[in-house]
Amino acid sequence: MQLTEKQRRHLKGLAHPLKPVILMGNGGLTDAVVAETQRALADHELIKVRLPGMERTERDAALELLAKRTESLMVTRIGHVAVLYRANPQLPRIVLPGG
Repeated sequence: MQLTEKQRRHLKGLAHPLKPVILMGNGGLTDAVVAETQRALADHELIKVRLPGMERTERDAALELLAKRTESLMVTRIGHVAVLYRANPQLPRIVLPGG
């Protein structure tokens, strides 16, 4: 699934007031981080992930792999914070425009 620009803007607006719920530490992308991200996406659909202390290329690679392993979409990334989205098919909370 790909997000349209309108859907991406909508999700960015919804994510703005959110606090990061996942903090990826110096251990990087571990199975525990993936499992916690899976749980958070199932509960909230839209979450923020914070990756302090990593170089930009490491952050990009870790976020891409995290999105792939959790079957989510990266809405945006600014600095050390990224926004991930995955619709919950059983209990959708977020209605995307045009989708």
